[in-house]
Amino acid sequence: MRAIRAATTATLGVAALALTAPPAGAAVHGGSTPFGFTVTPSTVAPGGRVTLGVTNCATSATASSAVFDTVTIPSGRTAAATVDWDAKRGAVYQVSFSCNGTTGRTNLTVAAAAAPTRAPTASATSVTPSGVRGGLGGSVGGVGPGELAAGTALVVAAAAGALWTARRRTEDRVR
Repeated sequence: MRAIRAATTATLGVAALALTAPPAGAAVHGGSTPFGFTVTPSTVAPGGRVTLGVTNCATSATASSAVFDTVTIPSGRTAAATVDWDAKRGAVYQVSFSCNGTTGRTNLTVAAAAAPTRAPTASATSVTPSGVRGGLGGSVGGVGPGELAAGTALVVAAAAGALWTARRRTEDRVR
């Protein structure tokens, strides 16, 4: 039983490590700087968001580019920046990262023009915009007897499962 728990723990640890690694498409550069930096994704459409990260920087770092405002990146964390809507499609812009007076640079590519879209066809109906019924969370209607029975059945099943598991563990310890 302990071997299964150890294997499960090891598998979860490896999965967590794999999920925290930068994606394969992330631009990771560092060159000769004592710190590393990332721009994810390395290609973005005008108005899109990029995630900026810095590693091995004991203080806050900054990232700047001609296509977004200067961003402060807290130590050990990431920050997001929105690319300007008027960024030239297909152009490559330089992103500068600064940590403790040292500067590193990488490129950010603005996606080329999107495929032209077809003009929408005319419709005989028109839609009048109206507000969203926010804040109600689907609670406008009442609870019907079917929903009440289903909810009760789920609660009873969960309680029975918990009791069965607790009782089974107690019996295992007695043996």
